[in-house]
Amino acid sequence: MTKVDGERGGRYLSLMPKKKPTKLRPDVNEIAHRVMLEATGQAPKTLPPGQRDNQQKNPAAVERGRKGGKKGGDARAKALSKERRAEIAEGAAKARWGES
Repeated sequence: MTKVDGERGGRYLSLMPKKKPTKLRPDVNEIAHRVMLEATGQAPKTLPPGQRDNQQKNPAAVERGRKGGKKGGDARAKALSKERRAEIAEGAAKARWGES
C-alpha cells in the first residue's frame, strides 16, 4: 500500500490489481492463429458481424424477444402518467445533450 501525500488521517491507496473484464478480447497471437487456420482451410471463415448475427441466433429465442419488445413499450407507456413520461424524456435529453 502507498500512503497518499497531503491527506489527513494517513489514508492509504490499495495497489490491488483491477478486476479484468469478463469478456476478454483475443490477443494478437490468438488472432494470428485464427487467421492462419482460416487461410489454410482448417477452420471455417469468420463472417462479419452483420452477416453472422442471423445465422448464430436461436430463431425461437429471437421470436420470443421480438414479442416482448413489441408489447413492452406500449405496456410501459400505459403504466406511466404523462408527467412521469415528460420527466423521463427531460432526463434523457439532459443526459444526451448536457444541462441547458
